[in-house]
Amino acid sequence: MKAKIYLRSGVASLAMLVAIAANAQNTRTLTLDQAIDMSLKNSGQLKVDNAKVDQAVGYAREMWNNHLPDVKTTGAYMRLNSPTVDLKVKLGSGSSGGGAPIKVNQAAYAILNGSIPVFSGLRIKYGVESAKYLEQAAKLDVENDKEEVIMNTANAFSALFKAREYVGLVKENLKQQQQRVTDFSNLEKNGLVARNDLLKVQLQESNVELTLLEAENDLQITYTNVNLMLGLPEGTEVSPDTSGFHLADPGSLVQWEETAHQNRKDINALSYREKAAATAIKATKGEYYPGLAITGGLIAADIPNLLTISDALNVGVGLQYNFGALWKTGAKVAQAKARLNEIQANEGLLSDRVRLEVTQSYQNYLLSLKKIEVYRKAKDQAVENYRITKNKYDNNLVTTTDLLEADVAQLQAQLSSLLSKADALVAYKKLQQTAGVLTISK
Repeated sequence: MKAKIYLRSGVASLAMLVAIAANAQNTRTLTLDQAIDMSLKNSGQLKVDNAKVDQAVGYAREMWNNHLPDVKTTGAYMRLNSPTVDLKVKLGSGSSGGGAPIKVNQAAYAILNGSIPVFSGLRIKYGVESAKYLEQAAKLDVENDKEEVIMNTANAFSALFKAREYVGLVKENLKQQQQRVTDFSNLEKNGLVARNDLLKVQLQESNVELTLLEAENDLQITYTNVNLMLGLPEGTEVSPDTSGFHLADPGSLVQWEETAHQNRKDINALSYREKAAATAIKATKGEYYPGLAITGGLIAADIPNLLTISDALNVGVGLQYNFGALWKTGAKVAQAKARLNEIQANEGLLSDRVRLEVTQSYQNYLLSLKKIEVYRKAKDQAVENYRITKNKYDNNLVTTTDLLEADVAQLQAQLSSLLSKADALVAYKKLQQTAGVLTISK
């Protein structure tokens, strides 16, 4: 019997250890920088952007390959239906061209041609140059989207921190409410408080329980969002390490605006696209000019009973000109100029938008810093107000409603003060993003 009891105890202990180990494996502490690195590796958007960069690199290589020679070969074998062959040349010395008719019923030939471009109206040169600009713009698009990923991670990290702290604070408050219900129940049994006062504190306890349920539900949703963003297994509980939460000096608005115009990736990408569009105009105008190339080839042919050609090597210079370009290229040039004008107009719009974004982010960061101090004072005031109200209540100078209101105000003030630093961190990250330096200082 004792052996069975020991066995059951051992099994229960083992199960408890397994559960503890499982919980430990499903809980992971991460700093913001670690979370950012994981989100950058797991981002589907960045994978799409990198594929676009590969396409731009391939297009640039394709344009450069136009410098290389073109080599083409053709060949054919044909069966013929006994054609009439009338040679206009003499077959031999003293021959009059008469004799037995020549029978031809098949023919074969092969041609190998090659050409190296020498001049193509500078279309090749400007095509390569334009493709290189587009490649640089695509790479800057990746950097710009990286900042968006980092910003989303910072928001998610902050939301997770706030959700966890909120749950912890509500749990602590629930313990206080439960203790208060116990105290009031005892007082009500002894006739020291009215039944109505007990119902008020019980209602307050129920409200806190509902708040806790909602907070825990929001926390689980936040866990899922963070796990998807970071590529972690489902059910992982990420514990944010806030030791690196440091608030920087805001500096001046002018400095941030200058930094934005120098470092914003979307501004620089649009600048490269403007250069590509301007170069594309030059490449299009190149169609007005002829093309010059060095050509060469090799010909071989065999017509049984009639003709055999071998080792017919040819080298020369080829000139090509499309007269249709005189009346067709103008429309292409107009389209290229329209694209350039559109990009230049977008540059003006983007410049105004960047200035507005920087100003908004800068003012929001200043506001968040001021809120930290205000919330700190409000928390001290709320704690002191609750202490005074509690003393008055103990001396029957205020009602139970006043006590509960003071308690709620204290909880709200504590929560606002606790979360204000996380809000300020996100506001500073947003300021860095609008200035284009978020990837530099992540």
